[in-house]
Amino acid sequence: MKRLFAVIGLGRFGFSVTETIIAKGCEVLAIDRDDEKIQAISEIATFAVQCDATDERALKAVSTQNVDVAVVSIGENIAASILIVQTLKEMGVKSIVAKAVAPIQGKILQNLGVDEVIYPERDTAIRLAHRLVSPNVLEYLELAPGFSIEEVAVPDQFSGFSLKEAKIHEQHHINIIGIKKQTTRMVKGRMTTTETFNVTPALDDVMEKGDVLVVIGKDKDLDQFSNIA
Repeated sequence: MKRLFAVIGLGRFGFSVTETIIAKGCEVLAIDRDDEKIQAISEIATFAVQCDATDERALKAVSTQNVDVAVVSIGENIAASILIVQTLKEMGVKSIVAKAVAPIQGKILQNLGVDEVIYPERDTAIRLAHRLVSPNVLEYLELAPGFSIEEVAVPDQFSGFSLKEAKIHEQHHINIIGIKKQTTRMVKGRMTTTETFNVTPALDDVMEKGDVLVVIGKDKDLDQFSNIA
């Protein structure tokens, strides 16, 4: 049975969430008070409804109480976000994820009982800062305070070395959990580039210039490794 999600608020974040959930084969009830946004989402959402989500009667009228997960993605309007979450809880919605723009808003939402608070602007800013400070860092994801996963371009000094020869774990105290490689070849008269992802690489796997290492560890160790010239 397909899971049914409600996405309330169809800004860039809410629109992208809806697109991705639909692409994963689930159903989405998309809700916004702006008719233009509803028109834009109606081509991909399972259900698209224009209504004021702060109105409990309006939410009940579109059967929001029957969804498996509700995503409240109107973090910029703090008062409305809090009111909608409170209404969804009172309606008995099973699981709620809410967007927030400030820590105090996040704390209030958590106190109301949401399952997860998302800070998209903060998280994007953190990833950007990591890339600016350490140009070798291509992507960054915090796992827990002080621990992260990063995608790091292979330092020149390790090109041509196997993982065993480079001794990255022993010297830098981080773990390599994947290697991305790009291969260019001629296909039907055209040069085509494909990316392969080596999950859980072996010690004898060789790193090459242009490869990307997916590494996990403490932030201080990752910072040291990503800044190797």
